[in-house]
Amino acid sequence: MSTFLLKNAQLVVTMDDEHRRIPDGGVYVVDNQIRQVGTTASLPPTADEVIDAQGMIVLPGLVNTHHHLYQSLTRAVPAAQDAELFEWLRTLYPIWAGLTGEAVYISALIALGELVLSGCTTVADHLYIYPNDSKIDDEIRAAHELGVRFHPSRGSMSLGKSKGGLPPDSVVEDEAAILADCERVVEQHHDPGQYSMCRIVIAPCSPFSVTPELMRASAAFARERGLTLHTHVAETHDEEAYCLRAFGMRPVDLMRQLDWVGPDVWWAHCVTLNRDEISIMAQTGTGVAHCPNSNMRLGSGIAPIRDLVNAGARVGLAVDGSASNDCGHMLGEARQAMLLQRVQHGATALSAEEALWLGTRGGASVLGRDDIGCLAPGMAADFIAIDLERLAFAGAQADPLAALLFCTPPNVDLSVINGRVVVRDGKLLGLDLLATIAEHNRLALELLASARTRA
Repeated sequence: MSTFLLKNAQLVVTMDDEHRRIPDGGVYVVDNQIRQVGTTASLPPTADEVIDAQGMIVLPGLVNTHHHLYQSLTRAVPAAQDAELFEWLRTLYPIWAGLTGEAVYISALIALGELVLSGCTTVADHLYIYPNDSKIDDEIRAAHELGVRFHPSRGSMSLGKSKGGLPPDSVVEDEAAILADCERVVEQHHDPGQYSMCRIVIAPCSPFSVTPELMRASAAFARERGLTLHTHVAETHDEEAYCLRAFGMRPVDLMRQLDWVGPDVWWAHCVTLNRDEISIMAQTGTGVAHCPNSNMRLGSGIAPIRDLVNAGARVGLAVDGSASNDCGHMLGEARQAMLLQRVQHGATALSAEEALWLGTRGGASVLGRDDIGCLAPGMAADFIAIDLERLAFAGAQADPLAALLFCTPPNVDLSVINGRVVVRDGKLLGLDLLATIAEHNRLALELLASARTRA
């Protein structure tokens, strides 16, 4: 049994049901579980490891509910910089066709490292393209090495351009092979237990890249095994037009017909929802991964997050892929979520605390977790700490929590995941970051060169 004590924090923000904020607070951990949260004076005086968090704000680790880690290899590609979603995909599919297992692994190290430094401790990733020797195992290995709590989604594309889909035939898979690999991945990697570090998600990519038959088969497969389901829904008006043309119904109606609603399902984006569809999501318990920066970057629109929250829907935050956002900063995403709702609904639309609630408790709920997202006894020991004595927060000491989003969102100074320190003094532990960046850049350039050669 190992013990860990964080003490003397200027403020501990628990995100518990009472919304407690504890001045001069701390957290006491045994192994990977929080045992006590309270004032420093109320906690045990010693532990195997003690961190003095004087001058810091402490809060639960953030939960990223949607990502495409491999896309960090294709950030800011010139031909895709000013494209909307469908054209952006058509531009990048041929580049991604050159992915290898090594590229998936290195890109995951980079994108996960970026997220962890920004305050993220739990990551859901959506890997839906498997060319060459690429496997989801490659990114699972990266998450394990970094110590990140991970929900890897075994994505898929089976509907190529020749059959009416958007992706080229060269990057789609046979549906029987997809389901067989889902079975393999679940058997090898899925851990349904409390404090699990790896839970597999079943995740056909989108209505325009898989068949209805695969959507139904994937839902049945997941539910037989108690797994969660994830896909992209209602991201753009182009998607809406595609669904009306191909299926005679809007994306949400299609998902209902395919049995893709419920508390075991969450959708990415949900930008083009109408009032009835918002009600459907709330009534069925279907979750939302809100990706504000990506939606702005691609010109997709603003998701109706205030309306979804008011209706009682489950909503979490997400950075989305590193080629549609081009960064992976979770605190930055929370800031953007707060500001975007104010653009639509006025200055009281979403507070800093509400935005951070979506990034912690909301994300945990979307992923179906009851053991992360807040600081309370019995919860997983996932928390972050940020030094408030920094230039960006000068003059913002009246409300340190609000400063995290109203001011420039910082990287964290400390991150603890599952009771283990993964960021100390602002440095990511266990990874030679400069060497990994160099390797990542080499692979990114090779990927672009390979695509030009094949064109």
